[in-house]
Amino acid sequence: MSKPLPCGSGPSRAALRLNGVQGKAPLQAGRFSLSPDETSSCQQACCADSPAAAPAQTPLTASHYRWTINGMDCPSCARKVEKAVSTLAGIRNVQVSFATQTLLINAERNIKAEVEQAVKQAGFHLQDTTTRVKKSAGVWQENRLICVLGLLMLVSWLLHFIAPTVGQTAFIVTTLTGLWPIGRKAWRLARSGSPFAIETLMTVAAVGALFIGAGAEAAMVLLLFLLGERLEGIAANRARRGVTALMALKPDKAVRVRNEQREAIPASLLCPGDIIEVAAGERLPADARLISPFASFDESALTGESMPAEHQQTALIAAGCISIDRQVRLEVVSKPGESAIDRILQLIEQAEAHRAPLERFLDRFSRIYTPLVMLLALLVALLPPLLWAADWQTWMYKGLTLLLISCPCALVISTPAAITSGLAAAARRGALIKGGAALEKLGAIQLLAFDKTGTLTIGKPELTDIIPLTDIDKAQLLLYAAAVEQGATHPLALAIVAQARQLNQPLPLAQDQRVLPGRGIEAQINGQRWRLSAPLTDQTEALAAQIDELESTGKTVVIVYQEQQPQGLLALRDTLRDDVRPALAELQQLGIKAVMLTGDNPRAAAAIATEIGLDYRAGLLPVDKVAAIRQLSEMQPVAMVGDGINDAPAMKAATLGIAMGSGSDVALETADAALTHNRLSGLAAMIRLSRATQANIRQNIAIALGLKALLLVTTLLGLTGLWLAVLADSGATALVTANALRLLRKR
Repeated sequence: MSKPLPCGSGPSRAALRLNGVQGKAPLQAGRFSLSPDETSSCQQACCADSPAAAPAQTPLTASHYRWTINGMDCPSCARKVEKAVSTLAGIRNVQVSFATQTLLINAERNIKAEVEQAVKQAGFHLQDTTTRVKKSAGVWQENRLICVLGLLMLVSWLLHFIAPTVGQTAFIVTTLTGLWPIGRKAWRLARSGSPFAIETLMTVAAVGALFIGAGAEAAMVLLLFLLGERLEGIAANRARRGVTALMALKPDKAVRVRNEQREAIPASLLCPGDIIEVAAGERLPADARLISPFASFDESALTGESMPAEHQQTALIAAGCISIDRQVRLEVVSKPGESAIDRILQLIEQAEAHRAPLERFLDRFSRIYTPLVMLLALLVALLPPLLWAADWQTWMYKGLTLLLISCPCALVISTPAAITSGLAAAARRGALIKGGAALEKLGAIQLLAFDKTGTLTIGKPELTDIIPLTDIDKAQLLLYAAAVEQGATHPLALAIVAQARQLNQPLPLAQDQRVLPGRGIEAQINGQRWRLSAPLTDQTEALAAQIDELESTGKTVVIVYQEQQPQGLLALRDTLRDDVRPALAELQQLGIKAVMLTGDNPRAAAAIATEIGLDYRAGLLPVDKVAAIRQLSEMQPVAMVGDGINDAPAMKAATLGIAMGSGSDVALETADAALTHNRLSGLAAMIRLSRATQANIRQNIAIALGLKALLLVTTLLGLTGLWLAVLADSGATALVTANALRLLRKR
């Protein structure tokens, strides 16, 4: 949150909310502030016993609806649902999240029944998000069709050895048994706008195989397909588990305290201002402020930090954290559905709308690829017999085999599977990346531009020097300065006020306080105008020498004026984060350069930059940071790392914006990624994960296309049959999914 002036300047004063005079930043998770100030306006409207406190219903508003989708096995399923719903009249916007299995709709009217019917016709099922999730189906319910088909296959083989004619009939019955649910789903998908789904290809191939008398192979094709689908679903659930596990972090019940009376209530009824108790070993049901004097919390689920965090009274704790050693009492600060966990899940849903360019290309490619290969399969089946009097059955068989090879499942899933795993792995380690596009850009970054205050430093400066320039004493100078700064939220202002409070003396009454953009802050005290500002260029030689001496040691200087006359100097110094040097060393090992862009004075910036060995540009206004980012971006991809409102424009101008978790809401909203644990060491980990994801995608595409190319050649040569084609296709899908899952274990 570095500024060209130390206090009072810029919009960050009004928007960056800090917790009390101690200057503690509000707890953040991703792009979300947990500042209690936000809750005051809703306190009257939200009562724990009223319907307003209930969880968001479907619809969310008059035109917004949310469902949970059951039956999605891969990202292509999400596209099918989206396509089925988007054709309905009155739909403004459709968003399907495979990671969280949710359907979000913005409609012009009540369209709930029509949406549920359209999704049902597409072969999926919707469940109201306000309804408790049903217990998962048992092993038999999930696998009964495969078991029945496998048993029929076994009986058909036995009958074939005893009586070939009866066996052939048994294979036809087996094929029709497996074909019924697959063909029905293919018909539903075709009606909902997805005529070239894998189910369509399987139906055509099975019917064609029956037509040429290959009943045994037709049945085997369907059995292998169902097995592949089941394995794909299992793999997809594993890939999704890292993200959806967040949903289970909030307990369903909470203990609310009213007039010292405890009552167990649904956690969804909690509202800001409610007092709750959390026993040792239990999780917080909402974001809350600690009332107990102190406590330790396990925050690993949200921050990735394995060590317990010690918190004092008034600290803000996120939902899902575990009280480790004692029962604690807290005051709820988050509205229903707006806790840190809820907002992280919303971010993940929004992130899927920002798909990687490669993923978007493969998605468009598959829409053209499938009908083209179906046409090619038809030509392979018809042209040789028609033009060269080749055997019809032989070439129809090859055409059907080619049809199965054309299935783009492995190719389509190659990118989203890797990206979903990469995003989940990042979230586990305390980094939120807003979608595949951001993940892809992250791997190409060659230069990181850092803000100073709150990014390279902890953002909590301490007052180190009080230097009177007149006969005013130090205590009086500090009290007047604190009176002008009282109520301000800039870190330097908070440090001045906090130091003044230690004097245990009342602050002078300040009136007409106002921020002077680009100059400082001023107020009326006893009828006189007092102002605090950064050093100007028109100082006396003696005063300039004093300022130079302080700034040369890395301190930020504030001049205190009374009616335009300087009364004294206040010098403050921020502290570097403990992990700055290791983080920069890791980045250097990855071949990534770094530069510091700060609004602080050049001498203070030089002292910090020299200490950690960074190039720097100082004295920058927000517009100057944008110009610097654009200049640097002309030579290489640049990521801007910051935490303040004044960093947001530079983040937007950069190839990628990365926000510190304790940053302002504007910075977190603008950024493409956020470090929720506030550790700079996470930057190198994010970049390594991005590069690993890109490598994984390339491997997946090579597996998918390589197998298809091999099978294409062997099919035309007559070496590959129907069953081997579908086995290879299902195997390729399983391989790329398993390969993507490796990212979840990457360290």
